[in-house]
Amino acid sequence: MSGARFVHAPMTQFPVVDDCLQVGGVSLMQLAERVGRTPFYAYDRSLITQRVELLRQHLPAQVHLHYAIKANPMPAVVQHLAKLVDGLDIASGGELKVALASGMNPEAISFAGPGKTDKELTAAVAAGIVVNLESEREMDRIAVLGKRLGTRPRVAVRVNPDFELKSSGMKMGGGPKQFGIDAERVPAALAQIGELDFDFQGFHIFCGSQNLRAEAIIEAQAKTLELAVKLAKDAPSPVRLLNMGGGFGIPYFPGEMSFDIAAVGTSLGRLLNGIDPLLAQAQVVVELGRYLVGEAGIYVCRIIDRKISRGHVFLVTDGGLHHHLAASGNFGQVIRKNYPVAVGNKVVGREREIASVVGPLCTPLDLLADNMELAKADVGDLIVVFQSGAYGLTASPTAFLSHPAPAEVLV
Repeated sequence: MSGARFVHAPMTQFPVVDDCLQVGGVSLMQLAERVGRTPFYAYDRSLITQRVELLRQHLPAQVHLHYAIKANPMPAVVQHLAKLVDGLDIASGGELKVALASGMNPEAISFAGPGKTDKELTAAVAAGIVVNLESEREMDRIAVLGKRLGTRPRVAVRVNPDFELKSSGMKMGGGPKQFGIDAERVPAALAQIGELDFDFQGFHIFCGSQNLRAEAIIEAQAKTLELAVKLAKDAPSPVRLLNMGGGFGIPYFPGEMSFDIAAVGTSLGRLLNGIDPLLAQAQVVVELGRYLVGEAGIYVCRIIDRKISRGHVFLVTDGGLHHHLAASGNFGQVIRKNYPVAVGNKVVGREREIASVVGPLCTPLDLLADNMELAKADVGDLIVVFQSGAYGLTASPTAFLSHPAPAEVLV
């Protein structure tokens, strides 16, 4: 990026042939014709498979890998991953339907979230999945549902730990949080679980997301195991499940580097080799979403106007923040920074220029790239936003200004 001290990490996961990006072995221009319209999201199934293989290579063999559907709930993506991972994690009744339709064993599906409705809890209990209890009140509600349905709900306690994941993009634990039961209140909750007709599974301890510092993940995993051992002493039955969450990040912004999965895998292997007997029966789960699919996806929109305003080039496209809120900088960024962006059919280009990529919405917030160095682009060229496989379409306000929703394809 011109004028910046740092540059984006190289986006080398998608090959470039004749200066045109390739997705799943298909040129971007051909793919756009195949999809039939822009904008669209495209996900490369081979890249998703490779990411799972990378994790299998570096994580200890005894670790079970789960996919957090909230990162990308496209049914085709979930079905592809269901064949590769050991379980799925959901956060809504809608995601439960996608998870069950994927063919994943219901016993390997878990449900987290602080505001589960009775309808959602009923469906979850009836399906036989694990419900991560977020509060004592939710525990009471699910006990009533279990009696009504004549079944023993499979439950785990989601714990709000007394520590946080340092340097994480979003802190999910530590301090007051809407997520989980505070660690100091968990022993009392476990005693109550022992008096109810529950099938107790174990704990879900997740403290943060989007972290690129391996040392922070390593520290959090050590503290998670320490806390799980402490809580297991009050468990009503042996702990059979320990979901440690994930938090593995991907590089989005200038200056960020890829996550060191090898270092985390080595450390976790040492921790599990010396695991306390209280957790000897526990299936240890690492739950990942963004890290599995984020780098395998792109968002594609077409330039519909090129204009110059007081010497500045604006590339106006048919896509924008209503389709990709995160890339616009309006999904958690304090100071707006550019995602990696390129002209997909002119990745290098004969000429380069400084330009801003904007969408069709009547708001200055509709900005996909601000003062970026790009190939000189014309009307009809395709803009590509990388790192778009996670928290893209379903994390965006698609109804804003009533534009059509983008297409999605798994290639």
